[in-house]
Amino acid sequence: MTLNKTQLALGIAAATLSMAMVAPAQAADNKAERVADAAARKAEALELQMQQMADQMAAMQAELGRVKSASAQTSTESAKVQELDHWMASMKSAPAASTSKDNLVAVRGGWSKLDHARANSNSVLTDGGLLSNNTNADGYYFGGAFDFNVNNDLFGLMDDTSFMIEFGFEYAEYGTGANTLTNGTLTALQTSNSQTIALNGHNGTSTDARLRINASPKIKFMHGSKFRPWLIPVGLDVNILGVPSNAVSVLNAGMNFGAGAEYDLFRGIVIGADTRYHYMTSKIDGTPNNGFTAGGYVGFKF
Repeated sequence: MTLNKTQLALGIAAATLSMAMVAPAQAADNKAERVADAAARKAEALELQMQQMADQMAAMQAELGRVKSASAQTSTESAKVQELDHWMASMKSAPAASTSKDNLVAVRGGWSKLDHARANSNSVLTDGGLLSNNTNADGYYFGGAFDFNVNNDLFGLMDDTSFMIEFGFEYAEYGTGANTLTNGTLTALQTSNSQTIALNGHNGTSTDARLRINASPKIKFMHGSKFRPWLIPVGLDVNILGVPSNAVSVLNAGMNFGAGAEYDLFRGIVIGADTRYHYMTSKIDGTPNNGFTAGGYVGFKF
């Protein structure tokens, strides 16, 4: 078949038109894809920037928290240092505080009375004959004592109540008595003659003196007060006779019970009153030693 020029031209024109219509559509599709790709890349970049900003914010917050914590710690330490400086300054400026003085050393003396005088028998080697016939039951005493403070709450049983141990001694004197049967001499009969033996340098008298040594628990009330009553429930006494007993014994033991009070007069100097009863479980081989003492004392706390 033979195509004429007109048909050929129409065919070329139709093909060209078709190509012209398809090309813009493909170009539009390619441009949309490029725009979408660019938008996606921008979104990814923005997301990455946002993540970086979030990480930076978290790091900044952590650093801020650390700085605040360090600042607070520094402020606390600074406050403590200032408080310590203030306390040291106040301690340096304050007068030296004196510690509580609870121990006591004292000298004491007064009146003493025996329940029974020494003269209680008429045999040769007795208090009424050879050794002493002293009938005086009244006398005086003097001595000293040391109070050692153990605690101030009676072992947790009573507040403001001190428990102490007292160590003391007392010298007591009750007068004199004759110590021989015949005016200071002892007459001994022998087969051929009589012989006179002088006793005590022809003096014929003996001083009725006694020494007491005691160790006693003492309870003092009203700790911290100037006026303090006290009590000795029962304590140990050791007695020494100046003139031997009927059996020439000089030592025995017993008990003492006491009560009194003291007053802090001035800066640890105290005055007090002291009453006691001394009870011996037995006589010293016939020599009675029970008695009562009443007196006063002056003490010094330390």
